[in-house]
Amino acid sequence: MPNTKSAIKRVSVTRAKSIKNVMRKSALKSSIKKCKAAISTGDNAKETLNNTVSFIDKAASKGLLHRNTAARRKSKLARAYNRSVEA
Repeated sequence: MPNTKSAIKRVSVTRAKSIKNVMRKSALKSSIKKCKAAISTGDNAKETLNNTVSFIDKAASKGLLHRNTAARRKSKLARAYNRSVEA
C-alpha cells in the first residue's frame, strides 16, 4: 500500500492510464480485424485500410505500439490489400 500522498496519486493515475490503454489496444485490434475482413470481402477495403493505418500511426505516436511493430502491421495489411486487388 502506498504511504505518501504522491504515491497514492501515482497509483490512481497509473490505474486510469492502464484502463485507457486497454481500451485503445482493444479498439486497435478491432480496427485491424475489420480491415482484414474488408480486404477479404473486397467491400470498401481501401477506405478501411486508410483508417486502420491512421489508427496504427496514432497508437505508435502515443506509445501504445513500438514504431517498428506499427510499421510491420501496416506493411502486412498493405500487402494483403495489394494481393486482393491484383487477384
